[in-house]
Amino acid sequence: MYMKSDVSRPEEELSGDYSYYYNLLQQTFDQMNDKPTESAIKVDEDEGKQAVKTKGLKEILSSLILIEEQEKSEKLEWDRAQEEEKMMFEEHHRKKTKVMLDYQGEFKQFDDEMDQSNRIRKRRSRAVTNAAVASVIAADSDSSPAPPKTTAAATGAAGPQQRRLWVKTRSTDWWDKCNSQDFPEEEFKKAFRMGKDTFEMICNELTSAVAKENTMLRDAVPVRQRVAVCIWRLATGEPLRLVSRRFGLGISTCHKLVLEVCSAIKNVLMPKYLQWPDDESVRTIKDEFRSLSGIPNVVGSMYTTHIPIIAPKISVAAYFNKRHTERNQKTSYSITVQGVVDPRGVFTDVCIGWPGSMPDDQVLEKSALYQRAGNGLLQDVWIVGSSGYPLMDWVLVPYTQPHLTWTQHAFNEKIGEIQRVGSDAFARLKGRWSCLQKRTEVKLQDLPVVLGACCVLHNICELRNEEIEPELMIELMDDEMVPEIGLRSAIAMKARDTIAHNLLHHNHAGTSFLS
Repeated sequence: MYMKSDVSRPEEELSGDYSYYYNLLQQTFDQMNDKPTESAIKVDEDEGKQAVKTKGLKEILSSLILIEEQEKSEKLEWDRAQEEEKMMFEEHHRKKTKVMLDYQGEFKQFDDEMDQSNRIRKRRSRAVTNAAVASVIAADSDSSPAPPKTTAAATGAAGPQQRRLWVKTRSTDWWDKCNSQDFPEEEFKKAFRMGKDTFEMICNELTSAVAKENTMLRDAVPVRQRVAVCIWRLATGEPLRLVSRRFGLGISTCHKLVLEVCSAIKNVLMPKYLQWPDDESVRTIKDEFRSLSGIPNVVGSMYTTHIPIIAPKISVAAYFNKRHTERNQKTSYSITVQGVVDPRGVFTDVCIGWPGSMPDDQVLEKSALYQRAGNGLLQDVWIVGSSGYPLMDWVLVPYTQPHLTWTQHAFNEKIGEIQRVGSDAFARLKGRWSCLQKRTEVKLQDLPVVLGACCVLHNICELRNEEIEPELMIELMDDEMVPEIGLRSAIAMKARDTIAHNLLHHNHAGTSFLS
């Protein structure tokens, strides 16, 4: 390798073979000293481009930082404006509320002052009127001879004449005729579905609950008339305007009397005449049902009927009676009445008021009777029901499969005799109290009290042997639906089969002619 000092020697000192390389090296050194090489130029260009890119990125970052700071300042300004607007709204609302409360207080104070003023004015007017009447009476007594003295009992008043409220004069001839001692017993029974003695007993029982005292404005309606209004309304089912004409009372007064007397019947008479039998009565009921059908341990016959109502304003679908609607081709709404009766047709348990769309088994599950059974109070006894009820440990129902054996068919015939006791009792209930056959004017919330009163009055009539007129008897039209789960107890299935076998074996099931 040659050093630079060697290369820089004069051309004469080098041989002719190395002159070419010397010239080439000299040119190369000159170019390196005079101008940059291509690689250096390329490096410089890359560094320039990198500097430009760096400068552009710095400018973009600076712009983004400025935009972000500007957005933050705008957001703070917007939040501040919103807070001020919210505070202004709340302040305005407080002022408005205060003004309304002040106005309400002033209005109430003004109303109280007006009421007090009206009371004072009426009191003064009454005093002036009484003074004027007293002066007229005194003037009449001075100008005419003194009448003979009479006792308070003869005049019907214990003091001076009192002011009476003006009322519309209505005829009471029909009720006065019915209330007289000479009124025929048969006519009285047709009107009130019971004899005079039974009616008198009910009046005596309800006197303490329904009696009202006379006031200085008007005389109270007597107890007998109050009870008569209620019973005649339940017995005939006539509208209130006809009840008003019969008894000479206002329509609203008649409606009020019906509800008051029904409530008194529920509170006073139901604990006496509609209760579950005691142990001694249960034994008697078992013996009577066994003598009727040959089935042991039966304590009641159960039936569920429907009472038509006007379509309610709420829960309309729940009260829609689909089966009655399809049969009669007329939209029907109803509530249910479930009852258990003894061999005489006297109700021992009722469940009233569940919507008409519910099948019989669901009504049973909602009743107090079902709760009583769940508490173990119906052990070793049967309540006989139709095929609309499930077979349970305490509910005995007929066989429902399509192909029955002779034993099952004979059992159904015998259990049908007990079922007729319940259906006949409901037929007499609806026949005696015609209000149960048509849609009533009573509100839905008051209807259970009215229906309960009908059941109590039915029991009183049955216990006192009040016969019902044959023309009043009706045919019940209550559809039965087989429950989804008809067999709910394997023990009850075996017990029913045993009862059916014993009936056939002891010639109680209509097979005595075979022996």
